[in-house]
Amino acid sequence: MGRDWTQFTRRITVNYPARAVYEAWAVPSQIERWFLRSAEYVGFDGTAKNRDREVEAGDSYLWRWHGYLDDVSEAGLVTEANGLDRFAFTFTDNCLVTVDIKDEDGTGVVELTQSRIPDDPDRNIYVDCSYGWAFYLANLKSVLEGGIDLRNKNVEIKNVINS
Repeated sequence: MGRDWTQFTRRITVNYPARAVYEAWAVPSQIERWFLRSAEYVGFDGTAKNRDREVEAGDSYLWRWHGYLDDVSEAGLVTEANGLDRFAFTFTDNCLVTVDIKDEDGTGVVELTQSRIPDDPDRNIYVDCSYGWAFYLANLKSVLEGGIDLRNKNVEIKNVINS
């Protein structure tokens, strides 16, 4: 049996309060600190969500990244937001990304699983997302633990791992 190309999991320790780690994913102004250039969310009723409040399951999003022009974006749906330790959303080609915030042996761990990866002979989604999440999880750790924001914010610089 070969590798399962339909999902992967990436884990990182984060020495930061679990509640604040959750907010780093679920609050638009917080997710922009380490992952996105802009995070816009809209509720069921079509109204824009407050940038400083947690989003909820059923909210839709439009995300844009530093290092890219506005034509590079991702639209999807928040599928789970329990307010504590689990946040999930659709991503690239209707994949599902689930983030679990755990305590293991007294240490905070962020575990991200991307599943429902479509069958692609070149494995582009698996490979690109796996590399991307590895970087962004490291940046989450850096930003939250008082380090620097490692993202490339210059759209003229291409093909770097930090954008």
